[in-house]
Amino acid sequence: MIRSVTPHEIVIDVPSMNALNAELMRWLRKKLAEAAGAPVLITGRGKALSAGLDIPEVTALDRDGLRSFLTLLDDMVLDFYTYPGPMVAWVNGHAIAGGCVIALCCDARIAARDSRGRMGLNEVAMGVRFPPRVMALVQDRIPRQHYERVVLGAELHPMETALELGLLDALAEDAEAAARERLALLGSHPADAYAAAKCPRRRKALEIDEATRRRWEEEDLPVWWSEPVRALLRARLEK
Repeated sequence: MIRSVTPHEIVIDVPSMNALNAELMRWLRKKLAEAAGAPVLITGRGKALSAGLDIPEVTALDRDGLRSFLTLLDDMVLDFYTYPGPMVAWVNGHAIAGGCVIALCCDARIAARDSRGRMGLNEVAMGVRFPPRVMALVQDRIPRQHYERVVLGAELHPMETALELGLLDALAEDAEAAARERLALLGSHPADAYAAAKCPRRRKALEIDEATRRRWEEEDLPVWWSEPVRALLRARLEK
């Protein structure tokens, strides 16, 4: 029998399709820390879990600001992926780029069968490089047989396709109810056993060696403030 759990709920609710800005990422880390290992349900308000990074903020940052912003993103991914308790994403709409990354951090991801949302990692299409921990997460989470289509194809997929590609675990007529049911099941397990089975492998998956960190600093990070990439980001914003 599945015991009843009262999950901590994290609802992303900011303007511009719940875009991830620095303030929001700090808030998400704080809310997750407050959950202290209890089951967590994460979702978004409106038509998106999150449509990705806050492009106006990103394009306004200087080099040091971008470094801090992307380091914050990497730190948030580490917190989310290695959270010791169960965490389920009710993918209520679009989950694009950073929004898809948040979903991938969760132990289960469920969307509505009739959702008009799109889900995917379009970073390559935008010309940007994945921060090192985000890249490690993507490599750990995306099924090998779908990696090229998801990452190199950089498409935004309807939810049925997202399920086929391993970005989602299930579609349901009532996605909220299905997400809560899944969280209740995961939350019914002994917490220490759950954390012991989950966290060591995930921490290891996100370990970044010195050579990778140096390559990020010297080769990948400068791409974010290059004019071609800024032009692509501004063009997306205009759309």
